[in-house]
Amino acid sequence: MRGANWVAFEVKNITLTVGGEAYLSAVDACFTPGGFNVLLGPTLSGKTSLLRVLAGLDAPTSGQIVMDGPNQSKVDLTGVAVKKRSIGFVYQQFINYPSMSVFDNIASPLRVMKTPKADIHARVEKIADLLAIGPMLKRKPLELSGGQQQRVALARALVREADLVLLDEPLANLDYKLREELRAELPKLFNQTGSTVVYATTEPEEALLLGGTITLLHEGRTVQAGPTLEVYRTPNSLQSARTFSDPPLNSAPAVCSGGTVQIAGGPTYKDTLGLPDGAYQIGFRAHQLHVKKPSRNALDVSACVAITEITGSESFIHVDLLGQRWTALVHGIHPYSEGDQVTLYLDPADFMVFRQDGSAL
Repeated sequence: MRGANWVAFEVKNITLTVGGEAYLSAVDACFTPGGFNVLLGPTLSGKTSLLRVLAGLDAPTSGQIVMDGPNQSKVDLTGVAVKKRSIGFVYQQFINYPSMSVFDNIASPLRVMKTPKADIHARVEKIADLLAIGPMLKRKPLELSGGQQQRVALARALVREADLVLLDEPLANLDYKLREELRAELPKLFNQTGSTVVYATTEPEEALLLGGTITLLHEGRTVQAGPTLEVYRTPNSLQSARTFSDPPLNSAPAVCSGGTVQIAGGPTYKDTLGLPDGAYQIGFRAHQLHVKKPSRNALDVSACVAITEITGSESFIHVDLLGQRWTALVHGIHPYSEGDQVTLYLDPADFMVFRQDGSAL
């Protein structure tokens, strides 16, 4: 437990170029202790590359990595060897030593650090209890379930009491129930350890569940950063909104003229934002497209059903309209068939409006 000595990390203008290809381009991010710092972006957005640079496994082409030092100073980590950094790293494919017991797996980094034997036992038992694998310390990893094996990998990263813990999609290969359990436990756990935690994911829903702060990445660049809910509710660009939407963001071109907005090929509504005349892009999320009229001001549009996915308590209705493919996420079972004509509703109050260059109003 670090208490008042929790350590923050910052990357400044980090660029990583390999073989002439830019993996990271001028990335800036600040990672604070005592909560989750989420990296969100699609595959190949640069999440793993940034984690590897933070860990010291790859040297950045340019830029700096700094951490809090004594007396409010900053320590430059950019050229520090990986073995000299206080880092824990957990990968998507959890890695344990199959021939060693769970206890020895967890204790292995402490033995490398030449930690006294009594301290090793105390720290291994403490972290094993926190992760609910205390009764399994004498077993081999292959005798455990997938979720339990991932907990062993997490315990090995945490037992060092590292300043920085990096998690690269650590729950991606677990079944739904185990993911839900660990998502609920991890924020509480890391709040107790005092480590700075950076958690990479491709799933917007997972990012929202974890909370904390978020950095959105796209094609190796920082799109937006800040408190997770704030970034979700007020994206600064069309790209930010698309990155932080699952199902994909619904969007359509629109034109404002004389105080009226015309959605391309569709309905019109009164401009309440004071938009200058011109062309825009509107966006709204799947749960903001309804099968029942949500408000007096809601607009109705006719659409043709492409496919319906029923998950039990919810239905994803994919429709073609206005030259676009839109998705409605609605409660309940709605067994529409391909080719069915439906009327959907959208409230202009839900619209995000973007300029032609993609920046948000």
